[in-house]
Amino acid sequence: MSQNKSSMVERSGYVALIGRPNVGKSTILNHILGQKISITSRKPQTTRHRVLGIKTEGLIQAMYVDTPGLHKEQKKAINRYMNRAASSSIKEVDVIVFVVEKLQWTDEDQLVLEQLMVARCPVILAVNKVDQIEDKQKLLPFLQKLTAKMDFKAIVPVSALDGHNLSNLEEEIGKLLPEGEHFYPEDQVTDRSSRFLAAELVREKIMRQLGDELPYEMTVEIESFEDDGELISINALILVERDSQKSIVIGKGGKRLKLIGQEARKEMERMFDAKVMLKTWVKVKGGWSDDDRALRSLGYDDV
Repeated sequence: MSQNKSSMVERSGYVALIGRPNVGKSTILNHILGQKISITSRKPQTTRHRVLGIKTEGLIQAMYVDTPGLHKEQKKAINRYMNRAASSSIKEVDVIVFVVEKLQWTDEDQLVLEQLMVARCPVILAVNKVDQIEDKQKLLPFLQKLTAKMDFKAIVPVSALDGHNLSNLEEEIGKLLPEGEHFYPEDQVTDRSSRFLAAELVREKIMRQLGDELPYEMTVEIESFEDDGELISINALILVERDSQKSIVIGKGGKRLKLIGQEARKEMERMFDAKVMLKTWVKVKGGWSDDDRALRSLGYDDV
């Protein structure tokens, strides 16, 4: 039996994962790729940069752009940077996946929707965390309300944590990707450097360890990254804005910093499939998160 002619065509395109902070965009990306590319934590605005995850399956290559959550407060330069990173992605992709959370519609969801109204590409709505809905009968009326808000190409309920229904989401995305040759080799999963991924892993462990103790005035800079084929040696500098924050990161007798380093090293060894020697230390750099020049020097310049 002959296959449908359109299914035999190579497709390739960029797919932006857009939404307010903490709706699960990075978790969706990691599950689709089958490995961690974007760091995750329960804290809003964990994702600060656009991160590209590439999935090639048969004739379809989708380049997923994980974006910082669009948010209302823009008190500091870093907040404005994150919003620019998300907003600019809307204009540069072939398909948008708008991620919202089960049975919730907030002012920030509305802010995202207003930006998507002027998008020139098709928009799919992904309703995440549906596994957490106790009364499943509430889902259908919620989906009907969302349907009225915009002409979505598809509405797909998903659960990013356990991967539920993500294959359906990928199928809907695949239908909308333009015909064209693949941009990247079949086995490439991101365009980000190992250096960038190492910095992100250290930052993830800090955010997970410290919870509400440390505001977002913390970043990580990799000062050296050397791979001799047998061992990867990494020096990571953790920047904070005040001495009191430095004490929090280091912890009593240096225990907190040691644990952060241990957890980050283990994950780096899994990610890079190599032995890793990681050294970390903490430095105070006052006001970096509200200084455009400092942000650029720290790698916040990919918008």
